[in-house]
Amino acid sequence: MTTGTALMKDVIGIYRPGSTHMVGDGFPVRNLFPSNELDREVSPFLMLDYAGPQYFTPTAHPRGVGEHPHRGFETVTIVYAGMVAHRDSAGNAGVIGPGDVQWMTAASGIVHEEFHEKEFAKNGGTLHAIQLWVNLPKTSKMSAPSYQTILNTAIPAIELEGGLGRVRVIAGSFQGRNGPARTVTPIELYDLHLRAGGAASVDLPEGHNASSFVMQGRASGNGPDAAGEAELIVYGRSGSHVTIEASEDSRILVLAGRPIEEPIARYGPFVMNTQAELVQAVNDYRAGKMGHLR
Repeated sequence: MTTGTALMKDVIGIYRPGSTHMVGDGFPVRNLFPSNELDREVSPFLMLDYAGPQYFTPTAHPRGVGEHPHRGFETVTIVYAGMVAHRDSAGNAGVIGPGDVQWMTAASGIVHEEFHEKEFAKNGGTLHAIQLWVNLPKTSKMSAPSYQTILNTAIPAIELEGGLGRVRVIAGSFQGRNGPARTVTPIELYDLHLRAGGAASVDLPEGHNASSFVMQGRASGNGPDAAGEAELIVYGRSGSHVTIEASEDSRILVLAGRPIEEPIARYGPFVMNTQAELVQAVNDYRAGKMGHLR
């Protein structure tokens, strides 16, 4: 089946969260991968944690995750409700709120913390967010860390035909509009709103992995089978076109990227190519080579 000259991507499957757990004491997450063992199908993405939506009661002591290291990949945090504060050993600090994105390239190593922002914690409220981990190729794993705060106002929003939807372009391009995120490998990341009966036509590079995560509502992609809340539609690499249709008002995150065809070695907050590199990462962190927070 084609749209113009674009070959439709096949649907590999629809996946529910493979695990549910707390990250620290502030982020209740449903994990879509790696818990569903989709490394090859979603590369360069390594992890998708869906946090909330959950209401937190007021507290004088912000909830979250204290000092911890990362090496070998990037963390991408997208906030839909609530406020999240970040601080790291490279001297970066900031707060992101609804519509904002934090893109941290850990690369050779960084130590950071993530907490509910103080006023948000004091007043209480609903937290709703997604965190992605994005792999880095071997040639970039030991490069210098970097950090991007991407505010909602900097993210292009494109209204779809008929007023039945809107696409925010976080990374990559959509209908000629480029997202503000600077990425190491080619990535498309779209925040999609569809009203019931709305549809989005998405063209992606041939050979790239692609998936669509339904946060809220109900939507299908390239076929009759629909995904509901917190479900992930995964597409094959062949083809370059995806049509997403919503049967209910829906919010969907579209992820696509060029696969990284390299070995993956994981240990907690480190993602490298070999076990020896993981041992080195642990030793470097313990020796303080990734820095610490005061």
